[in-house]
Amino acid sequence: MHNHFPFILPQLPYSINSLEPYIDEETVYIHHFMHEKKYIDTLNSLIEPYPQFYLWTLEKLIRDTKCLPSQIQQDVRNNAGGVYNHYLYFNSLTDKLSQPNGKLLAEINNQFGSLYNLKEQLKASATSLFGSGYAVLAKNKKGKLSIRQCANQDTVLGCNLMPVLIIDMWEHSYYLKYQNQRNEYFDNWFKVINWDVVENIYNMYNFT
Repeated sequence: MHNHFPFILPQLPYSINSLEPYIDEETVYIHHFMHEKKYIDTLNSLIEPYPQFYLWTLEKLIRDTKCLPSQIQQDVRNNAGGVYNHYLYFNSLTDKLSQPNGKLLAEINNQFGSLYNLKEQLKASATSLFGSGYAVLAKNKKGKLSIRQCANQDTVLGCNLMPVLIIDMWEHSYYLKYQNQRNEYFDNWFKVINWDVVENIYNMYNFT
C-alpha cells in the first residue's frame, strides 16, 4: 500500500468476482471502487493544502490527529480511518482455501480455546454492533489477542492495539446480497478470510 500522500486506491489481490458466491461481485465493485475510493479522494483533498503532512502515514494521521489543524481534525480522522479499515478488510480476503496456523493459531487456541470459539465470539461482536462499524481481532504489544468493536471509521490504534483482522459491518458491505441477515454475511465472510495475510500481520505488525 502507498502509505502517504497522495493515497491511491490499491489493487485488489483477487479478481472482482472471485469471492462469489460468498461476497458478490456487485458489492465488491461498489464497496471498493466507490466507497473506499471516496475515502481516499476525500483524505487527499484534506491533506493537499498542508505539505508538512505529506509524508505522514495513515497510522500517524490516525494516532496524531490532534496535531493537525483543528478545522480538519475530525474529517481526517474519519477518512483516514476509512482508508485504513478498508485496506485491511479487502486485503484479508481470498478466493483460495485458507486456514490459520503457526503462532497465530497457537494464540487463537490459547486465548479463545479453538478457532470455532473465536469465530463465534467475533460473530457475536459483529452482529451485535449497533449501526455502522467494524468487529476487530486485535493484538496488544505482547501479542495477546482480543475482540473489539469500532464504531463508524474508528480504529483500535489509539488503544495501544493493532488490528490483525476486521469485518466491515457497514450496510454497503453486505446489504445487496444479505439485506439484514448479518449472521449469514458473517458466516460467508469467514469462509474467504486469507489466514496467511492475517498471520503475516500478526507476526509483522510493530508498534511505533
